[in-house]
Amino acid sequence: MTETITKTPRLRAVPRETPLAEILSIVKVDGGVILKGFLTPDQIVRFNTDIEPSMQQLAAGSEHEDPDIAEFHGSNTKRLTNLITLSKTFREEIVDDDLVHQIGDATFLEESGTYWMGTAQVIEIGPGNVAQVLHRDLENYFPFVGMGPAGPEVICNFLIALTDFTEENGATRIVPGSHTWPDYTDRGKPEDTIPAEMEAGDALFFSGKLAHGGGANKTESEYRRGVAFTLNPGYLTPEEAYPFLVDLELAKTLSPRVQRLIGFRSQFPTGSPGLWQTDYAELANHLGLS
Repeated sequence: MTETITKTPRLRAVPRETPLAEILSIVKVDGGVILKGFLTPDQIVRFNTDIEPSMQQLAAGSEHEDPDIAEFHGSNTKRLTNLITLSKTFREEIVDDDLVHQIGDATFLEESGTYWMGTAQVIEIGPGNVAQVLHRDLENYFPFVGMGPAGPEVICNFLIALTDFTEENGATRIVPGSHTWPDYTDRGKPEDTIPAEMEAGDALFFSGKLAHGGGANKTESEYRRGVAFTLNPGYLTPEEAYPFLVDLELAKTLSPRVQRLIGFRSQFPTGSPGLWQTDYAELANHLGLS
């Protein structure tokens, strides 16, 4: 009698040079895809160098007054925000990457007309941190939960590994296909998940409709570090208020498309004469941006 061996399914992974149509076709079926070699080793070193002083000063855990949100943030997890200000590598290379904007255009332009960045944060999961509760990123915009898979794409996420992501050190766990479930109040169960294991430099791109959560770090000394940033349609409020965080003089040094991502240019969603304006005119003109 031959013994049947059950293999744990793996999330599909493709080189970052893969044609855009193929990347999107995988996401349509699975809800997400790993892009191999999204960052170079040199970019990883420079980005980690940019943020290391701030990471060292940052305490693990959450100070949020809501215990459920504090648990969601993680007891031995560091979350570093305002990365536009803190990292030249992030603001000039990572969020200005052509592939990021090609995927953003393909995800949002036809349906929503425009998009900007919701949040960007380094997430470092330390030893002993328990698994995060499963969730969908679109839950930030609760009315869309009730729309289920028929609703518009209101958020997508790039999660880039800055260290290797393994099942043991807390690789993000996803529920493949959960973006197609009819009931988005059903987030799935831990046994439904698979780990998004990645080498440093790989990126997981996934829909805001996909159920997922940070994995448990079962190691004694490994720290799983990644950087996640989200994109939203221009008609939704971002998570981070970048115009109040990023100095205008710094914003002036950025490319126009990054300025738009962080709210220093107006948004023009489909069917709208314009949002985020001054005197019904482009915000960039008021700010003196070229």
